[in-house]
Amino acid sequence: MKYEITKIGGTDLKVSDGKISFSGDENVLARANLCLSTAERVLIELIEFKASTFEELFQGVKAIELERFIGPKDAFPVKGHSLNSALHSVPDCQAIIKKAAVERLKSKYGIGWFEETGAKVQIQFSIMKDVVSIYLDTSGAGLHKRGYRKNSNAAPIKETLAAGIIDLARVRPESIVCDPFCGSGTLLIEAALKALKIAPGINRRFAAEKWECFDAKVWQEERSRAIDNVDRTAQFQAIGADIDDAAVALTLDNAHKAGIKSRIKVEQADITKFRQPEDSIVICNPPYGERLLELRQAEDIYRQMGRVLGKGGSRQSYIISPHEEFEKFFGSEASRRRKLYNGMIKCQLYMYF
Repeated sequence: MKYEITKIGGTDLKVSDGKISFSGDENVLARANLCLSTAERVLIELIEFKASTFEELFQGVKAIELERFIGPKDAFPVKGHSLNSALHSVPDCQAIIKKAAVERLKSKYGIGWFEETGAKVQIQFSIMKDVVSIYLDTSGAGLHKRGYRKNSNAAPIKETLAAGIIDLARVRPESIVCDPFCGSGTLLIEAALKALKIAPGINRRFAAEKWECFDAKVWQEERSRAIDNVDRTAQFQAIGADIDDAAVALTLDNAHKAGIKSRIKVEQADITKFRQPEDSIVICNPPYGERLLELRQAEDIYRQMGRVLGKGGSRQSYIISPHEEFEKFFGSEASRRRKLYNGMIKCQLYMYF
């Protein structure tokens, strides 16, 4: 993600506690929402201060210039979390922060009641070891919601996780990417978006677009910029297969919504019929099998995969699995492994290159 942020013009990058902070103007903020493929949301950090009492929390929030972002009719709900802090009750913290925001805005707008019928300006808080951070959420729905996957199969991979794996696989404009367990097509579609330089958020809207404090022209400029950046000359191809014909139809429908259907070929077939082309990359999320019988079936699938998938060189493979002995059943030790969570399931990405 560091590379992505630098590419969109973000500066002063700092990594801490599962987040990356960076600086930028309104254009960079809009660009971040449109273009970051592995981020979950883009927040504006307003303040950071220490608080171990509710009075300290109240005064700290009341000092923020919220009127810069929140209009007299805007909705400003509060949500957040607290860990290892004296102020451990999240509902109480929400109430105090809301009260402080109301008092600040009452004094600035000279009104005693807020309709909250306008744009939604979500206030978020994080309290870690008595250090309070207050943010505004500019994204709205999580950035993994690209807009192309209105429907999905029973076990979809999150779009942001798929994009991160695509980066690890070093997908390029000329790549051939295969997924013999394509499901709803997420891995193939994310690979196509990356290869064709299509901004992942180009077909959706964001919360901050409705905020009066931001110039609507900025969002128009950045959407036009993203459209101009698309590389339609890329030779990228995606090849998918799934044993379920409904999954094949779903993949094609989602690819159509994403605007890259012409780059994808999908067929109904099981893993034994799959033939990986030379100079291609397999990226897949095969069935896991959580019950004993399903687990044995999954292990059999891993054996079959080992017979037909490449293990490096001109035929690379990137495979997600929670099975600790995946390599044994696949028949080859991975070139590298990387820990990840697919939803709540602890997995490994087995990389053969």
